[in-house]
Amino acid sequence: MDKPRHIAVIDIGKTNAKLALVDLPGLVERAVITRPNPVLPGPPWPHYDTEGLWDFLLAGLADFHARHGVDAISITTHGACAAFLAKDGRLAAPVLDYEHDYPAAVIADYSALRPDFGETGSPRLAHGLNLGAQLHYQLGVDPDLRARTAHIVTWPQYWAHRLTGVAATDVTSLGCHTDLWNPATGQVSSLVDTLAIGDLIAAARQPGDLLGPILPAVAAATGLGADTPVACGIHDSNASLYPHLLSRTLPFSVVSTGTWVVVMTVGGSAVRLDPARDTLINVNAWGQPVPSARFMGGREYEVIHASGTAPPTPGDVRAVLDGALLLFPAVEPATGPFQGRLARWSQPLPSVPPARRNVALSFYLALMTAECLTMTGATGPVIVEGPFARNRLYLDMLAAASGLAVAAAASLTGTAIGAALLYADRPGTGIGVATPTDTAPDPQMIRYARKWRAAVAQG
Repeated sequence: MDKPRHIAVIDIGKTNAKLALVDLPGLVERAVITRPNPVLPGPPWPHYDTEGLWDFLLAGLADFHARHGVDAISITTHGACAAFLAKDGRLAAPVLDYEHDYPAAVIADYSALRPDFGETGSPRLAHGLNLGAQLHYQLGVDPDLRARTAHIVTWPQYWAHRLTGVAATDVTSLGCHTDLWNPATGQVSSLVDTLAIGDLIAAARQPGDLLGPILPAVAAATGLGADTPVACGIHDSNASLYPHLLSRTLPFSVVSTGTWVVVMTVGGSAVRLDPARDTLINVNAWGQPVPSARFMGGREYEVIHASGTAPPTPGDVRAVLDGALLLFPAVEPATGPFQGRLARWSQPLPSVPPARRNVALSFYLALMTAECLTMTGATGPVIVEGPFARNRLYLDMLAAASGLAVAAAASLTGTAIGAALLYADRPGTGIGVATPTDTAPDPQMIRYARKWRAAVAQG
């Protein structure tokens, strides 16, 4: 097979699904289409619209191929998700939404049987954010599910299976706070035996492994060549990290932003991770453990952002800094470094113009990110991927609060570039990342960050 040029990247996020066409030699996105990723109600439980997503992907692949040509397919998705596949390859049950709440008895039962943080690097997370908790719940409430299941596959590999018919998991998806993986040994954790799913969970592969060409039915539906290869796929935060693993020297940190803000530090200071603060070990595309921390920043933005307002002026920014309008954690109290706290403002909101609230929100998100950088031992430059990379106020406050050089990724979808690079055979260059600024941070922003931290430390 000739070296592929145009890589179609399937990118299933928690909020939106995307299909991007990446020009691999230039590492630029030629086209991007999106659609919402809704959660459908049960029975038997809230689940993702897999058929709606599949129709969207087939139509997009056909369009991309007709207009540009598609040479290969790669896949990246959010974590905390898996699919039960029946013997005929179809779903044995709908794909569970990780935000579904379980009965107290189920939660207590799972908490008692899960491995500890020292084995898995996975903190105990809310809802089904530990994938093991989802599997435990589903197998418990649906006694026939085990008998109907031939394979359990992680979320990127569900789409790879629909494209190729090959069942797999990948190390990055198993290694993202699932409780199912031991990062130190590079093998499944003891939970797999505890849940008695060793015969069901598909073999772990490297993200760049080629699972095979597309199925004839996919070729017929899209017009793609019957020999179009499909990569195994990668967890989305690790897709954002991957271009930097290929091209940067240590140390550095990558901040992947979307529904979740995930901070991953490579080559930083040695730290003791605190599972109570949503720190964890991720596993990168090479199977290596990466100290990480996260909070639901994109969701917090949606909750607080005052839409329909004019962009803040320099006067609005100065007014927020001068008046110390502060938003304190946590807008989403079930996750992040300040779990259990309830968000509050330093001033009554009715008197604050919406544009200034938005300034304070950008600062809050940057300060939360800086806290995550500290917890993961960050010492080198920081690269911000995703929507927050376009927020200048966020970037400036992050530099001021962290004391580190901060740069914005230039690409529309950092995850798509990373997933496309699974087809690269040498270190990447020119990945669309701005040079970190050497400009001295605004002293007033530094004082603002100190005031926020002092107030947060007091509880």
